[in-house]
Amino acid sequence: MAKHLDLEEQEQLDQLKHFWKQYGNLITWALIVVFGSIAAWNGWQYWQRNQAAQAAAMYDEVDRSAKAGDPAQLERALADMKDKFASTAYAPQAALLAAKTFYAKGKTEEAKAALIWVASNASDEGYKAIARLRLAGLFMDAKAYDEALKQLADPVPTEFDALVADRRGDIYLLQGKRAEAREAFTRAYKGFEDRSEYRRLVEIKLNSMGVDPQPLSGTAGETGAKP
Repeated sequence: MAKHLDLEEQEQLDQLKHFWKQYGNLITWALIVVFGSIAAWNGWQYWQRNQAAQAAAMYDEVDRSAKAGDPAQLERALADMKDKFASTAYAPQAALLAAKTFYAKGKTEEAKAALIWVASNASDEGYKAIARLRLAGLFMDAKAYDEALKQLADPVPTEFDALVADRRGDIYLLQGKRAEAREAFTRAYKGFEDRSEYRRLVEIKLNSMGVDPQPLSGTAGETGAKP
């Protein structure tokens, strides 16, 4: 009986040796790839967390510069952020904050540059939409109406459609294009939620143009115009 068991064990050992001889290298390389991938993923995660922490610290520097109201210091902090952490979510946030501060300080060109950077480089479409809306406002203030409309030409996330339409309406109205303005305001009115403050503001704009938006149906334009 013992000899029988010894023979079985020897056969199993021989089979294992044969199997390893045939597939050992393949298994070894497969394990190297698997564990190497895990190590690489963990390394990437660590790098990402480290980048996010450093970017957050740099954003705080931009925020402090903005609160201090020092445009030169703010410009340096923003340049560092864009140079080192452009791919993070903090970079467009910092640029939007800087643009607001620049504008408040009368640094219009610096504000435009910061917004253009966000519109061109942000990975988040929402940040891009915000930048374009603000750029359109700056160009509108400068009476560069065609340039303002260009900023609103690219597609935006659905939640920004009504805001874009409202801004277009403002620009068309300043251009004296009342029909286009009514159409844009009507689209904006329909896009905002019923109790939205923006919707009430757009309703005031339409009323000033002789349009009552309340009975508006699905067709934008002259429907509901007062005599």
